Amino acid sequence: MKYTGSCHCKAVQFEFESPPITDALQCNCSICIRKNAIMSKHCVSAQQFTLLSGKDDLNTYHWGDHDVNHHFCKHCGIYPFHDTLYQPGEYRLNLGCVDNLEPRELTITYFDGRNEL
Repeated sequence: MKYTGSCHCKAVQFEFESPPITDALQCNCSICIRKNAIMSKHCVSAQQFTLLSGKDDLNTYHWGDHDVNHHFCKHCGIYPFHDTLYQPGEYRLNLGCVDNLEPRELTITYFDGRNEL
């Protein structure tokens, strides 16, 4: 299935291929709890992900050990996706940025990143 998404101001737009999204992931580490993002449970490969616009509108935030590239729009501040050093070329999407999807209606798995990372 093809999904589309964007940041709030639409400067950053993307699309990706995925089986139908029925579940999600929410982490309680210090950065995720503050973002309150509901993320894709499964990663999307670089072959399945296309950044349609906004490459120059993205900034990247690194925290702690710099393992995660938290990409966000430098205009509206929204965080649409991230990738990690553990899974290069794999993206986890902020499902709140995906068009025609209600993340809070999905089955959410909670990850204890506060204690496991």
